[in-house]
Amino acid sequence: MKGRKSDRERMMNAYRERWDLLLLSTGINHSRTQLHISTPLSACCSSLGSKSSSFLVSLGFHSSTSNGVVVAPTNRFKRVIAVRSSASSSEPLLVRAARGLPVSRPPAWMMRQAGRYMAVYRKLAEKHPSFRERSETTDLIVEISLQPWEAFHPDGVIMFSDILTPLPAFGVPFDIEEVRGPVIQTPIRSEEGLKTLHPINLDKLNFVGDSLKILRQEVDGKAAVLGFVGAPWTIATYIVEGGTTRTYTNIKSMCHTAPHILRALLSHLTEAIAEYVVYQVKAGAHCVQIFDSWGGQLPPNMWELWSKPYINEIVGIVKKKCPEIPLVLYINGNGGLLEKMKGTGVDVIGLDWTVDMADGRRRLGDDISIQGNVDPAYLFSPLSALTDEIHRVVKCAGPKGHILNLGHGVLVGTPEEAVARFFDVARSFNFDSVEEKSKVVV
Repeated sequence: MKGRKSDRERMMNAYRERWDLLLLSTGINHSRTQLHISTPLSACCSSLGSKSSSFLVSLGFHSSTSNGVVVAPTNRFKRVIAVRSSASSSEPLLVRAARGLPVSRPPAWMMRQAGRYMAVYRKLAEKHPSFRERSETTDLIVEISLQPWEAFHPDGVIMFSDILTPLPAFGVPFDIEEVRGPVIQTPIRSEEGLKTLHPINLDKLNFVGDSLKILRQEVDGKAAVLGFVGAPWTIATYIVEGGTTRTYTNIKSMCHTAPHILRALLSHLTEAIAEYVVYQVKAGAHCVQIFDSWGGQLPPNMWELWSKPYINEIVGIVKKKCPEIPLVLYINGNGGLLEKMKGTGVDVIGLDWTVDMADGRRRLGDDISIQGNVDPAYLFSPLSALTDEIHRVVKCAGPKGHILNLGHGVLVGTPEEAVARFFDVARSFNFDSVEEKSKVVV
């Protein structure tokens, strides 16, 4: 027995030495990293990159293709095999709900939960009046992102940023004016305009990566850190129209007058956005939401032609590189698109407030998670009415695979007291209680 124990110890020490060598080769701070033989190789490869994953295999670790397990190097002893678990109980509640796993209550967060409705944000904005400064300076991003966390303790902490933030990193400069909002001085509507585009330079987005890393440390597993991006069609509307629009006439006409130019633009955006999502995940995002904010401006058949294929491609790229990361898709005005949205391969569908939650659940089924969808205007109603509406939404969604949210972003002027009530009510549910579960089962 002594000899066998000694051999095992030597084997494990060899594994640890190889792991240390791997960490040193990838530049990871190994003082804060431990070798867990139960860690899926796919997760290691995704987080360390393809070069590092091949190096991991060269060290003697490999993955079983049949069951996704990590198999340690073999010798005359029986192989050490650690089966990949579907999810860890230590994962944030929101991540578990996104994956459709059992949860004790619905996790909750709000779109635009960091912003102008908060007095502390308005005070900070007086000192830093430029939105670009607030959303592109690491210290300010972190401070603003944590303001609602410190006030209300939501289950998701979303990075304070904008869907247009990555544009300069691939060749599209923009400004944000007080009245007009986003302004792109040179819209892209021709082949000549396409020449200004280049592959995304993630070095220009270090403030995003640094912010996510800090948020992950600050939240410390008590909530999910959320990243987000704009969908190619939505980003393209700004680039083609030169800013915000109510009619979308330029980009919609391009679908017919210059489809090759629009397809080239959308393809470039798809590649850049997919890289940006992976970058956010590697920096610390537990979950990433894709906002196709203006996808609902397209007729359903046009959305299938001009938006869905590019979202599909992003999802495919991200799932290949980061298979464990849940992706959420939100479209404003998505009542006519729910079934088509499900076909993109995302893990969660966000419902806007114009969709009845019970109808949305029926149409989407219980094999995908859903998010939403309290009308933001309810936060201006009596608190009792808000409470009743939250209970109704949760009951219609069911106790599994639901992330409680608004059906759109928090409105300017929303009382902070109502936001606090929203999260208090979310925390009051207990699906583990037989009585409570009977109230919410559809």
